[in-house]
Amino acid sequence: MVQDAVGAHAGIYLDSSALAKLYVPEPESDALEAFLRGRQDLMTSELTITEVLSAVARRRREGALSAPQALQIRDAVLADAESGSFHRLDMSPLVHREAERLLFHIESVALRTLDALHIAAAFLGSATYIVTYDVRMQAAALHAGLKTIEP
Repeated sequence: MVQDAVGAHAGIYLDSSALAKLYVPEPESDALEAFLRGRQDLMTSELTITEVLSAVARRRREGALSAPQALQIRDAVLADAESGSFHRLDMSPLVHREAERLLFHIESVALRTLDALHIAAAFLGSATYIVTYDVRMQAAALHAGLKTIEP
């Protein structure tokens, strides 16, 4: 199992596809939550938080979530972000320069802007692993030297 191979202090970056599963139930949500439970080495970026809240707002507009449900999820995401459940990485100019470098360096994957920013944040935040459910992001992260986890 993947969690047996990941050390206790490996530095695990959660992208939007992973973080969203902790707040909006999906088939992979239970396995991800079990894998992350009790870990002290989790990190994410401000970009991730914004993307997750954007997805929640979209689901509310589409009718998949009620307004009260969406607000409850928003409040939970922001409360967890403030609580220190994971280390929050800023999107500094240095992260943007690293993302731009990756966009030119990784030619075997059609790297998207936001994916490059996630990978750059993880890399500069000293993550060893990135948790993502996006196949293209997995390929780009591996090419950038990160290990990927899909619990």
